[in-house]
Amino acid sequence: QEQLVESGGGLVQAGDSLTLSCVASVHPFSNYAVAWFRLPPGEARDLVAAINWSGEGTYYEESVKGRFTISRDNSKNTALLQMNGLKRQDTATYYCAASPGSYYADPRQYNLWGRGTQVTVSS
Repeated sequence: QEQLVESGGGLVQAGDSLTLSCVASVHPFSNYAVAWFRLPPGEARDLVAAINWSGEGTYYEESVKGRFTISRDNSKNTALLQMNGLKRQDTATYYCAASPGSYYADPRQYNLWGRGTQVTVSS
């Protein structure tokens, strides 16, 4: 069964760092672009970062540029989101998603989703 499993969320203070992990049971993993979306309380789901199949192409939402880094290891079927300098406004449920081929801003283009991991940043 194809699935994505996120981990690494937690409760941290502003300025701290977290690394989210997404482990995929899809083969070959290298056929898929991977994205991280987040769903803040009371808001819409937004694309935070995305990475293409090779890892050479990436996208970052403006508010996380310079703070977040997306990466992947195709040999381990894993994608990571390194989050540094966390702010209260980063508080959200973070979801990993995968799409065969390219990455997209529209979440409807992704056919695989994880269940999410909660990130809470306190001031």
